[in-house]
Amino acid sequence: MCKFLVAFFLFISCNVVFSQKELDVNQKNAKQAILDFFEGFHKGDTVLMRKTIDPNMAMQIISKGKDGKIKTDQADIGNFLGVIHNRPKDQKWLEKLLDFRIDADDRIAQIWTPYEFYVNDQFSHCGVNIFQLFNDGTTWKIIAIADTRKREGCK
Repeated sequence: MCKFLVAFFLFISCNVVFSQKELDVNQKNAKQAILDFFEGFHKGDTVLMRKTIDPNMAMQIISKGKDGKIKTDQADIGNFLGVIHNRPKDQKWLEKLLDFRIDADDRIAQIWTPYEFYVNDQFSHCGVNIFQLFNDGTTWKIIAIADTRKREGCK
């Protein structure tokens, strides 16, 4: 009987540890906004991307400077969209999102996405994106993006 109880508790523990929590409707919809953003990014479709972002969106890049110190840079959303729109047609960009960690209620969400970035199928860098979104009553909009970029220490 003791062996049965031990096996039963181990089975229950494994189910709790390895089962994935179902996303609620707010989490699913916020995640979809990120997926739509990257669909536009990969296609170079800034019209689609603009549908997912707030006009006042903030962008921060955390990177290592030439001096080796970690620094932040404020990116201009207009310049960012311009680079995507004007990217050479023969250049393929792929940002592979490796995971989604999502916290959301009915008005605000935060999504953490580790990623790998490829240019023409060649690895470029990896990092983490953090998105903040708000629900305007009809759709989720990205209000802030912060990302890290590094070439070493990637998978």
